[in-house]
Amino acid sequence: SSRSAAPLAAPESMSTPATSAHDGQSGTFPDLQKLLSRTGPMANVGNYGTIFDPPLPFEPSPEILSFMQQHARVLVVGAGGLGCELLKDLALSGFGKIDVIDMDTIDVSNLNRQFLFRKADVGRPKSTVAAEFIMKRVSGVTVEAHFCPIQDKPADWYRQFQVIVMGLDSIEARRWLNAMACSLVTFEVDMETGQRKPDLTSVIPLVDGGTEGFSGHVRVMYPCVSGCFECTLNLFPPQQAVPLCTIAETPRNAAHCILYAHLIEAPKQFGDEKQDKDDPAYQQWVFQRAEERAAQFNIPGVTLMHTQGVIKNIIPAIASTNAIVAAACANEVFKVLTNCAAYVNNNLMYIGGQGVYAPTFRYERSPECIVCGAGVQVETRVPGAVVSFCAHRQGAKQG
Repeated sequence: SSRSAAPLAAPESMSTPATSAHDGQSGTFPDLQKLLSRTGPMANVGNYGTIFDPPLPFEPSPEILSFMQQHARVLVVGAGGLGCELLKDLALSGFGKIDVIDMDTIDVSNLNRQFLFRKADVGRPKSTVAAEFIMKRVSGVTVEAHFCPIQDKPADWYRQFQVIVMGLDSIEARRWLNAMACSLVTFEVDMETGQRKPDLTSVIPLVDGGTEGFSGHVRVMYPCVSGCFECTLNLFPPQQAVPLCTIAETPRNAAHCILYAHLIEAPKQFGDEKQDKDDPAYQQWVFQRAEERAAQFNIPGVTLMHTQGVIKNIIPAIASTNAIVAAACANEVFKVLTNCAAYVNNNLMYIGGQGVYAPTFRYERSPECIVCGAGVQVETRVPGAVVSFCAHRQGAKQG
């Protein structure tokens, strides 16, 4: 499972075989060997943030790197701006078996920051191209691509991974994957207290990364043990809805003019024919109609890029933010799987708009969570009451 690394951003014309930058030793990762073969002051002392009580001490061993290269399987969900960085960082951090799943194909607008793709790749699956690129540039690593929605994979497929890293741009996709990870957890009953306790061997850690402009976050979650994604869903700001009457009668900004063209003018022009928001011709049409609308109300700021952002609900993506957040995610994956240092407890925020500020804080688990909470318990005092109720309901449906 030895491998070597070449610069991932090298020009397409380069044909020099990949070479190692690790002290001249091909694929041996001497720095990782030193880190994992001895203890130190930062080696999981007290393991701040651990789910284990008492904490599991770090036990140095050269076999840890072998485990990372040959046995540990890491799933990267999403092969976009954050996913490309994650794949590169994980492959260059000693992980030998990586899977990547993504349902999207490459668009020309991706090429400015999703550096694993080239112009010739436009239209191909992101996961497939990303896997090919990583395996070409980092010898010895195996990246298996899956071009499909995450919902298409069964529970047993997710159960094979040691850790799942999310590089998603959708709250709903995060919720689904969080629910899936929680459903994989099995429980044991404490004979003394009668309470259910999760079997930690069935817990698959989730590392979630997200970016928006110059800000981002990294979160480490242990399903049914620490606070899950659903536990903190109410912290997300609500979607900003704009009344249709405002758009139609008194637009106040450029976005209102764009939405007017997209939601009101387009149905008049195209009827019931559904328009592809990714179609450059349709984007240009909306842009021109929005410009005309803005001119009527003396509203500045309508541009083609703004038009694309409004109709596609695009979150601003900055390559440097993706790189920082992905590096932090890969670092947490490394710590979670090797136990060599304490992982973040349990959320890190990166705020880079006016400097560098990266506070950490802990999201608590919600006992009322519908995904990882205790759930609803029904207590009956009459034998057979539940069976009778279900039979009655079934008979009512048939009748």
